[in-house]
Amino acid sequence: MRKLTIAAALATALCCLLPGPASAGPTSTRVSYAAGEIVPIPASIPHEEGDMVDRRIVPNLRWIAQRFPIYVTDGYSGPLPNGEHIGCRGCHVRRSDHYNGLAVDIVALNGSNRCDAAWTGITRLAEWAEPLQNKPAAPFRWVGYDGDAHHGCGHHLHLSWEHAPAAHFELAEWVSVFPVRLQDVAPHPRGGTKPGQTKQKATPPTPKAKPAAATPPGGVSTVQSGGVSP
Repeated sequence: MRKLTIAAALATALCCLLPGPASAGPTSTRVSYAAGEIVPIPASIPHEEGDMVDRRIVPNLRWIAQRFPIYVTDGYSGPLPNGEHIGCRGCHVRRSDHYNGLAVDIVALNGSNRCDAAWTGITRLAEWAEPLQNKPAAPFRWVGYDGDAHHGCGHHLHLSWEHAPAAHFELAEWVSVFPVRLQDVAPHPRGGTKPGQTKQKATPPTPKAKPAAATPPGGVSTVQSGGVSP
């Protein structure tokens, strides 16, 4: 009996010395009430040509790109004020955060459509953003990966940021982000350059076919009212 007691005590002490579960998600978040704006994703973040997002999540994307081997395949999906449509048409569900510029689809940089070693970093990112299934870490609103239909290793990772309610193609009044040191964002193209003409140094993965759909009317609005995203 004494030996069992000593063994149990040693096991308890050993458990106390072992490291606990790795922390997941940002250590802190803040709510940004800065004016929203749909801007081109900067070249420092590997992405498909022409992709754009709300400027308020660019610093977070840059921070992520410096730590994980990401390649953004889609950001904002919808019309611009000039009538031009950007993003993947017909690829996103109704009320998707892509329609507000507050979501991105991510694949493995220089990877393929197979779940192989190239996707290890993307899996780590997904687990960091969502340590438990259907319980994303703040400031993420929804994380789509393994266990979610039409998402996962070898397909793509979806990241959405928490934000105020906003209808399709409207800019949210506020966005929840994690603070980073560099808050600069890509400026609007000048000299007649259109969104989508930024040259990319990264080698993109094998592109997937994008279904066609009718171009929705209107453009990006600053009205803060209407629907929510899933």
